[in-house]
Amino acid sequence: MLLNGGVGKRIGAKVPKQFIRLKNIPTFIYSLRVADALEEVDEVVMNYPEGWKDDIEDVVSKYAISTPIKYVPAGATRQESVRLMLDVVETESVLIHEAARPLVEASDFRALLEHKSKNISFTLPLPFTVLKKKSEKDFISKILQRNRLVNIQLPQKFDTQVLREAHGEAIKNGKEFTEDASLVFAAGHKVQIVSGSDRNIKITTPLDVQIASFLLNAPEEFDFDVE
Repeated sequence: MLLNGGVGKRIGAKVPKQFIRLKNIPTFIYSLRVADALEEVDEVVMNYPEGWKDDIEDVVSKYAISTPIKYVPAGATRQESVRLMLDVVETESVLIHEAARPLVEASDFRALLEHKSKNISFTLPLPFTVLKKKSEKDFISKILQRNRLVNIQLPQKFDTQVLREAHGEAIKNGKEFTEDASLVFAAGHKVQIVSGSDRNIKITTPLDVQIASFLLNAPEEFDFDVE
């Protein structure tokens, strides 16, 4: 499942951010190309922002993506979007990725596919201090131990039925989640975490677009030796 239904308000572009071109290629095509090259992926379910389905399909046809794609309209929230996409998933296991992470690699997907855990997510350590503030005032209320915190990173893999049931639990309990590892965990299931790649950034702001463009042109390894 490729989450592709956002509009990217924080970027401030005239088109949804998945249409922003990186090296003259629409952002969402990068993830599709990676999935398209994987034999283990036999179908892609992709959503789209309201009013943009024809444009999405037109771009996909121009880049000759051969894997069958099911198009689903985006929900009002990320959680609803995933639930709507789950309705058309027919496989026992499902990968979730987001078009806003165009630097994903085939090795990322394959690491999840080959892992024995059925519910698993990439994560990154937090490189900064995290503090909690009082909700009603701009004062610090608690120090969080960053060595016990992780930053969730997509892609993720889930048992399809477990994910469906977890979404049902969230609806029943009136809970809203911003991603699916926490949603599945809240439903009482174990979720394995593994180390991700700091290269696999999420495009949210104009600066992220510049960083992604730089990384796409940069060598895989840098020489950090200082003379």
